[in-house]
Amino acid sequence: MSPAPGGAPATAAVAAYKAILQRVLENRPSGTRGRLAQALGKNRSFVTQITNPAYLVPIPAKHVAIIFDVCHLSGAERTAFLEAYGRAHPGRLRASHREARTRTIAVTVPDLGDDKKNRALEQLVIDFAAQLARYANLRFPTQGHSPSGGRPDASAATGR
Repeated sequence: MSPAPGGAPATAAVAAYKAILQRVLENRPSGTRGRLAQALGKNRSFVTQITNPAYLVPIPAKHVAIIFDVCHLSGAERTAFLEAYGRAHPGRLRASHREARTRTIAVTVPDLGDDKKNRALEQLVIDFAAQLARYANLRFPTQGHSPSGGRPDASAATGR
């Protein structure tokens, strides 16, 4: 696929949010692009296309939350990205992408005696938590108020 020709307002708007994401990825540890490809269920060439401002391929709205999880955008980076994305694709993002509810938990892990190994273990735990959250959202989507308080019943949890 060849880069899209410049000039159109939509092209500039898409390029703007891709440039933000490209800068973010340049400042992340090596392997982040591979983890992003894996989390998206795509190959690395797809990640190249959605992060290179020269390509017009837009980032699908459903991938935005995954990108935020894997790439760990700061508050300022996230705000800039969402503003640029909103200009490029008005109304495409749901409110959940703008204001994701999260909780922080602490996990105790062994000290591996090496900074590189410790960072890799920390990233593994972060990636696992993000995948688990995505799975939980698919398996048990948020529902309206129910007698169980929104909790899945035992048959839903066991698949019976």
